[in-house]
Amino acid sequence: MLNFKNISLRRGVRVLFSEASFVIHKGQKVGVTGANGAGKSSLFAMVRGQLHADEGDFSMPPRLEVAHVAQETPAVNSTALDYVLDGDQELRRLQAQTLQAELENDGLKQAELHAALDLIGGYTAVARAARLMNGLGFSTQQEQHPVSAFSGGWRMRLNLAQALMCRSDVLLLDEPTNHLDLDAVIWLQDWLCKYPGTLLLISHDRDFLDTICSNIVHIEQGKAEIYTGNYSAFERMRAEKLAQQQSAFEKQQREITHIQSFVDRFKAQATKARQAQSRIKALERMELIALAHVDSPFNFSFPAPLKMPNPLLILEKADIGYDDKIIINQASLTIAAGARIGLLGPNGAGKSSLIKVLAGDMQPLTGTMLGADALKIGYFAQHQLEQLRLDESPLWHLQKIDPQATEKDLRNFLGGFDFQGDKVKEAVKPFSGGEKARLVLALLVYQNPNLLLLDEPTNHLDLEMRHALNVALQDFQGALVVVSHDRHLLRTVTDQFLLVGNGKIQPFDGDLDDYRSWMSEQRNQTLTQNTPPGSEELDAGVSRKDQRKQEAERRQRLKPWLDAVKKAELQVDHYHQLQQKLEQQLADPEIYADTAKAQLKQLLEQKNKIDKALEESEELWMQAEHALEGAE
Repeated sequence: MLNFKNISLRRGVRVLFSEASFVIHKGQKVGVTGANGAGKSSLFAMVRGQLHADEGDFSMPPRLEVAHVAQETPAVNSTALDYVLDGDQELRRLQAQTLQAELENDGLKQAELHAALDLIGGYTAVARAARLMNGLGFSTQQEQHPVSAFSGGWRMRLNLAQALMCRSDVLLLDEPTNHLDLDAVIWLQDWLCKYPGTLLLISHDRDFLDTICSNIVHIEQGKAEIYTGNYSAFERMRAEKLAQQQSAFEKQQREITHIQSFVDRFKAQATKARQAQSRIKALERMELIALAHVDSPFNFSFPAPLKMPNPLLILEKADIGYDDKIIINQASLTIAAGARIGLLGPNGAGKSSLIKVLAGDMQPLTGTMLGADALKIGYFAQHQLEQLRLDESPLWHLQKIDPQATEKDLRNFLGGFDFQGDKVKEAVKPFSGGEKARLVLALLVYQNPNLLLLDEPTNHLDLEMRHALNVALQDFQGALVVVSHDRHLLRTVTDQFLLVGNGKIQPFDGDLDDYRSWMSEQRNQTLTQNTPPGSEELDAGVSRKDQRKQEAERRQRLKPWLDAVKKAELQVDHYHQLQQKLEQQLADPEIYADTAKAQLKQLLEQKNKIDKALEESEELWMQAEHALEGAE
């Protein structure tokens, strides 16, 4: 368990939060939320021992293995697979000792070390690492590429895979989905749901938090408090708490006004002076209730487009790709006025390339693209953050767009994106990724487009800014094409999906749950098509028919273990759903009323049984996985 007792943390002279007391129990999955700069990453640093509490005590059991995602990736020449395997430090230690024992020809020591390796699953480590990499979007060929050959975003995926490879007791993940596409996000979500250890997760993805987390630690207004349930349950409890606080505040203000009125009227009269003094002391002793409010500094909307031609844009028989490599063949797409399109598809299928072509940042290899005369595109992509003038201010960027606007009007507009006071005149260079993304979005909104092309617009944005963007996009009267791994955004701002995959674009007749099923089928087909383990030992002359026969025999041989894994997974999912249902019931403030004591007791007993059953089923699932790996 992780025990936080009266914890206060500061950054310089600023108090991040104070008097925080809560306990995180073994196996809990806890989402850590709050505005950027509230202290979430500092909390993680304290758990890792990099920071110490300014006040209070933090404790956890000794010898716990704590894993986290490294923020830097050395440009080493070791293969990506070896780099991921380095995440299991005990495995590497035993491998090094085994090599030394072999050099010393110490047979007894070798036997002991091989037994230790078998105990920790050392002989299936390569297979486990390969599965992690595949889930995060790496191809089989990329496993052998040197780490130095990957771009920054892919190196962050390697760091994530390395952290997942660690057989940890506690896993700390800080915005793990920022560099992932939707497919990898869904895979990671499923993996974390089955993770048997204690998870602390910083994320601004509502669906991700809702599916994984059993508790939420929210940092706001200098306080860090824990809530039972997922993010949606937390929002309901927070709203109820704020409503109660607001009611108590208003009641207290009426009482203060009444007492102050008495003091003002009678403090000068000798006969009432003692009573007036008594009320003054009562006012001084009164513990003031703070005005309830939500920390959301964002307030903006898209103005109505001046013109809305129909259609806005037509793409006909376009080959899209780079040099001689075609990613999408003969793409045809018509974007009508008011269209709200979400692009789905696996990593590398060409979603971003299609967006670039529509935006005019990239030309199709063949085919035509025709835009309406009044077409006005608003394009957001991550590379645009790098195109900001780092030595200039947010105000300067807006003035370049509209030199005639008054500084007051531009300041007011920027204030809706939380660029307040002197911030509007500060250089962009030291801004965080979230601040730069907000500025690019502000510039886009100000230009009043009638077609929005958004490529991962929520990266680096916190939950409050995502919510504000979501609301603004729902009210946007123009057309929209969006690529995003934020499923909440996709669900609420689009009304049709296009699937980009296998070199073509086609309508996807289903929702995101259907897409998840489709993606799972595609992954299974890919795994089936890949060379099965051990097949490298087959004679090169073996026919494809014999290979299929051998693969069928292999599947039949592994059927008992595969069935056991499937049965265990279904059992874990069953108990996990029951647990979430009970936690949502326990998150209802009415259950703690005096009249509901019997029901509360019954719910707590049920939850205790389900928690125990879930723990047992997760252990059975892990045993089944290890048995399957051993059989393979």
